[in-house]
Amino acid sequence: MEIIPAIDIINGKCVRLTQGDYAQQTIYNENPLEVAKAFEGAGLHRLHLVDLDGAKAGQVINWKVLEKLATQTGMVIDFGGGIKTETDLKTVYDSGAAMATIGSLAVKSPELFASWIQAYGPGKFMLGADVRGESITIGGWLEATNISIYDFIRQYQSLGIRQLFCTDVSKDGKLEGPSLELYQSILEAFSDLHFIASGGVSSLADLEALAALGCKGAIVGKAIYENRISVKALAAMNIRSSASA
Repeated sequence: MEIIPAIDIINGKCVRLTQGDYAQQTIYNENPLEVAKAFEGAGLHRLHLVDLDGAKAGQVINWKVLEKLATQTGMVIDFGGGIKTETDLKTVYDSGAAMATIGSLAVKSPELFASWIQAYGPGKFMLGADVRGESITIGGWLEATNISIYDFIRQYQSLGIRQLFCTDVSKDGKLEGPSLELYQSILEAFSDLHFIASGGVSSLADLEALAALGCKGAIVGKAIYENRISVKALAAMNIRSSASA
C-alpha cells in the first residue's frame, strides 16, 4: 500500500479543514514547497495536492503552487480542486500534475468527463468519491445525492478509470479512524480497482488495517500535521509495502 501525503492549499498556504468546513481552517505551513520537500526527503513519492480556493471558486486558482512543487521536487502529483473546464484541465497538466483529480464534475457533467477520458486517457485521471453513508456527496460535501458509490464506480470503470480515492466525509479531519467496513465492502465489489482510502487516518495502526483490507494506497493529511504519525514512519511503511509487493 502506497502512502500518499496530502497538501491542501488556501491563499498559497498549506492548511487543513475539518469535514470540509472553510470556517474550521488551520494553517500548518506558509510554504507548501517546504512541506513537499520534507515528504520527498523522507522517501515518499506521491503527493495529493488540493486547491481549496479553486474548489470554492469553481476554477483552478493555485496552479502556481502546483508548478513550483512539480518543478522543484520529483514527486508524482495528483491535483484537484476547481477543474471545471478543459482550460482548467490543460492548466493542471501544463503545470506539472501527473493526474487530475475529478470529483463533483464526474457527477454533474458525466458526458464532459467521459470526453476528457477519451481524449487524454483514463490513466491521466484519479476519480474522487466523497461519500456519506454509501451515497456520493458533492460541492465541498454540502450537496447530497442519491447516487450510490457502487454505481458511481461501475459507471467510470466501464470507461477505463482504475484509480479512485474515497473519502467518508463524516470521518475526514477528525482523526477518529477510517471507514474500514465501507472500504472493505467496496473492495469486495471491485477487486480489480486501484482503491485509495482517504479520511480519518490517525495512526500507523489505521494504515496497517487499510493495508490488510487490500487498499492500494492511503491519503494521509491531518495526522501528519498534528504529529500523530511521523513522516519517517510513513516512509518506512512505504518501503515495507514495496518490498512485500
